[in-house]
Amino acid sequence: MAQGLELSVTDLQSSQNNVRHRTEEISSDLLIVRRGHPFNITLYFKNRGFQPGMDNIIFVVETGPLPDVAKGTRAVFSLVGRHSPSLWVASLETNRAMSLEVSLCAPPMAAVGRYLLKVHIDPFQGSVTAYQLGEFILLFNPWCPGDAVYLDSEPQRQEYVMNDYGFIYQGNKNWIRPCPWNYGQFEENIIDICLKLLDKSLNFQIDPVTDCALRGSPVYISRVVSAMINSNDDSGVLNGNWSEHYTDGTNPAEWTGSVAILKQWHATGCQPVRYGQCWVFAAIMCTVMRCLGIPTRVITNFDSGHDTDGNLIIDEYYDNTGRILKNKKDTVWNFHVWNECWMARKDLPPGFGGWQVLDATPQETSNGLYCCGPASVRAIKEGEVDLSYDTAFAFAMVNADCVAWLVHEGKEQRLYQDTKSVGNFISTKSIQSDERDDVTENYKYEEGSSQERQVFLKALQKLKTGRSQGHYEADSHPSRPTPLSQDSPGYLNSPSLQPRDVIQVSLDFQLLDPPDMGQDIRFVLLALNLSLQFKDLKVNLSAQSLLHDGSPLPPFWQDTAFIRLFPEEAKNHPFQIPYSQYSQYLSTDKLIRISALAEEKSSSEKILVNKIITLMYPTIIINVLGEATVNQPLSIQVIFSNPLSEPVVDCVLTVEGSGLFKKQQRVLIGVLKPQHRASITLKTVPFKSGQRQIQANLRSNKFKDIKGYKNIYVDSML
Repeated sequence: MAQGLELSVTDLQSSQNNVRHRTEEISSDLLIVRRGHPFNITLYFKNRGFQPGMDNIIFVVETGPLPDVAKGTRAVFSLVGRHSPSLWVASLETNRAMSLEVSLCAPPMAAVGRYLLKVHIDPFQGSVTAYQLGEFILLFNPWCPGDAVYLDSEPQRQEYVMNDYGFIYQGNKNWIRPCPWNYGQFEENIIDICLKLLDKSLNFQIDPVTDCALRGSPVYISRVVSAMINSNDDSGVLNGNWSEHYTDGTNPAEWTGSVAILKQWHATGCQPVRYGQCWVFAAIMCTVMRCLGIPTRVITNFDSGHDTDGNLIIDEYYDNTGRILKNKKDTVWNFHVWNECWMARKDLPPGFGGWQVLDATPQETSNGLYCCGPASVRAIKEGEVDLSYDTAFAFAMVNADCVAWLVHEGKEQRLYQDTKSVGNFISTKSIQSDERDDVTENYKYEEGSSQERQVFLKALQKLKTGRSQGHYEADSHPSRPTPLSQDSPGYLNSPSLQPRDVIQVSLDFQLLDPPDMGQDIRFVLLALNLSLQFKDLKVNLSAQSLLHDGSPLPPFWQDTAFIRLFPEEAKNHPFQIPYSQYSQYLSTDKLIRISALAEEKSSSEKILVNKIITLMYPTIIINVLGEATVNQPLSIQVIFSNPLSEPVVDCVLTVEGSGLFKKQQRVLIGVLKPQHRASITLKTVPFKSGQRQIQANLRSNKFKDIKGYKNIYVDSML
């Protein structure tokens, strides 16, 4: 009598499969595979081998709390079953005397997440026996043409999925600064934290069965993650804080990587980490999305519009001294950071797939939650603001018009409408390079071109039509209508005449020295009379600190200049703001806005000019002492200095780097004397080979974000 077929042990071949699926940096023990590509397992039997045609082996995969075949969270498929691109597939690879190697493959649209793998053995004689083979994790697959996140470029896949470090651009459009960041998507436990993040979402908490069934869609996953990075609606990762008060948490400027934040969130029972601002939200989202297998990059937009009422107009208000007033409605952020994720958009008309804007910074609600996107970058460029999701809001960030208003004695006078100031030098890290890549042309046609104005008017018309029909993009932000009058901001269909075209005087600021922190700010106001008439100007000047979201702080410096210009005459008027005067008023963002409001005595017309200055710190210097080899001791020298002419206390140096340090290093420095330069040497043992990056930050009671980085190549073991 023939014996039944009994399973002895299973080898999931985690190490080999993970190499083939490019997940070996995540783990060599836990099986982590990408959908649409096969992976092999070996079944070892106790008493005899597998007999084709006689024995039947049936595999079962399950994900989620209530796996269901109809919902796609459970699949049952046999070794001899039919093959289909939409079904799980099992194929016989090698049949040996007492073992069987089988190839399994998930369909390219399968739900991602943690799976349980089972097998039912139905021998030609005897009863069916069920075995639990183990767990595995299924990820998106940008290498698979059938996957919605397929990206047909290996250099891009290496950069936007596999690279675990990069740069986030900050500063202002005249001084763009790369901030090094450790994404660390393959570090220990990060994959588990990312899956935990999905399970903590409101979608999962309310309806876990449906949520798990929808996890095959990158559009769905990206919206869930966008909402979960902030904590406005849920137990999200980060608390946002733009108040300049961070004593009960970490100043957003101090962070240098995602790993410490995600691990803190997980270790505290998913309590939101304090604090983040836009670049931190975007960096965390980049880590999570790359970990899940969705190509993602971090985007910085300089002079970024925040249009709350959906009219594509950003209103800025000034008083008669030239200082900008706080506007509770619209703002222009000095820079704003979001993500682009690559995916097909079968929910949109053809041609709107590819890069999609996702913004995890909590600004406005979308379908009742603080998330934003995915909004097709192409739809933004073409003004298709009625396409899902949140395209109108994203369009305003890069292409709203800006209107300046003078507020005096309770009245508002429109100074000018600027069609070009919002959305400049839209930046991301270049592919496999430390250079900056300007992607502005992906978002809009050239400023000043007829195409750009046509797209703007098309977008404006779509928004007006939506409102007149009683709705405004079902998935977007609630509108707050503003009463329109001749002297108040509202819809503006055509640019108004710039004042300088009327009074024919040009004003401009020019710095005389680099704006180094700790030094006086020296600059000139350049005045040029373009007319053939004499001009007599009274110019009110002011300086005030700004937060990077555009919020102004009170002015700390004011001056008045009287400038007389003969026809076609140019004059330079010098000014100086001492360090002792601005130091106590600086925000963490180190932004100073100088403004000048000029009035010609024989005319009621006015001209406004302003300039944003970002004060610069010296960078941290990092030297690698010797060759870097996996599992071999390595010394790293970190050189830093106090740039100020006063002592600083509470100095803390943090150093990290994926594959180089198991966790972030914190070194208490204490006091640094004025202009003092110091160095320390750290020892570590690299545990991953290949291209790596070290990130460092120095904070004190006077500054929070003196940064530095060093790229390093780690050789494999000899």
